[in-house]
Amino acid sequence: MKSFGIKPNAVTFSTLLPGLCEAEKKDEAVNMLKEMVQRYVAPKDNSIFEKLLSLMCKSGDLDAAADVLKAMIRLTIPTEPGHYGILIENFCKAGVYDRAIKLLDKLIEKEIIIRPQSSIKLEASAYNPMIEYLCNHGQTEKAEVFFRQLMKKGVQDSVAFNNLMCGHAKEGNSDSTFEILRIMGRRGVPGEADSYRLLISSYLSKGEPADAKTALDSMLEGGHIPEASLFRSVMESLFEDGRVQTASRVMKSMVEKGVKENMDLVAKILETLFMRGHVEEALGRIDLLMQSGCTPQFDSLLSVLAEKGKTIAALKLLDFCLERDCNVDFSSYDKVLDALLEAGKTLNAYSILRKIMEKGGVSDWCSSKDLIKSLNQEGNTKQADILSRMIKGRDKSGQSKKGNKEAVLAL
Repeated sequence: MKSFGIKPNAVTFSTLLPGLCEAEKKDEAVNMLKEMVQRYVAPKDNSIFEKLLSLMCKSGDLDAAADVLKAMIRLTIPTEPGHYGILIENFCKAGVYDRAIKLLDKLIEKEIIIRPQSSIKLEASAYNPMIEYLCNHGQTEKAEVFFRQLMKKGVQDSVAFNNLMCGHAKEGNSDSTFEILRIMGRRGVPGEADSYRLLISSYLSKGEPADAKTALDSMLEGGHIPEASLFRSVMESLFEDGRVQTASRVMKSMVEKGVKENMDLVAKILETLFMRGHVEEALGRIDLLMQSGCTPQFDSLLSVLAEKGKTIAALKLLDFCLERDCNVDFSSYDKVLDALLEAGKTLNAYSILRKIMEKGGVSDWCSSKDLIKSLNQEGNTKQADILSRMIKGRDKSGQSKKGNKEAVLAL
């Protein structure tokens, strides 16, 4: 054509360029593109530019690929998200992230993604590496602005969401992390375990154990089972913050999920529940522990409660142990009975001593005579008489604490 002085027109370019791209003749395609720009002749079919971009990137000539985008702008051909996406993806693959970010800035600033006329979408292979890089390099806020534009076009990519969660958490923006988590929940997008761990750690590092507990609950609702160490971190933080009942709820979740570690911390939580008067809650937790194959140190709990004057709590715990045939040492009976008698709770002491004896337990408690005396003095003669006869009857059978410990049911 040129030898005859005929210059290519828009139809010519539209016909030849696709073939050159298909044949992977990069140099010829580059020359033809330059001629188009010099003569300011645009092809009839704009899809040619997508093919040109792909060809240049495939050949590894990213500068030539960038020139394709510049050519589109000079020819006033609308650039679409997909055009930028091809370049961004390949810049990321080549590790040239600074150039990818410059393109991203244009995308965000000009809101090219959310233009209604855009037909070439930005693929996940382009936006996910970009978002991941930004989130790993302290630029999560920019990544979120970018992804929110994608969300307006219906994108709800779980990889991108989780990268945003991780990025915000690493940067200490726990509220932003939780906001992303809420959006994911509304859209039914699953969160990854690592994202939750980072969020929980972020809250804990900022001294916000209640929020850490909320994030832990979300992690459980998402079908993830936290490690024992994560449960411990949340429980310890809540416990140290004085939120014992909240720590108790975390403990409950931990046991229900089959995690049987952290029993030393569990013991502290149980003791504090009893000490603060949350007796029924503590007993409920103990029942759950036993159903899960974990047995608390009853003797230690009973001793502490008796020594610190928490007689009703000690009484209810001992009664619980008797009902369920738990292992309890003889000395623990004595401590609880002594504490009840010292506190003037003679009827309570009578009731639990009678139950111990009916279960085949101790009858030679050293203060039994003092209890009988107190019952008589308080006018509870019937109880005093019953107890006296029970002790005498047991002594005759020889089944006292000293004589036949095997008769005692393991409490």
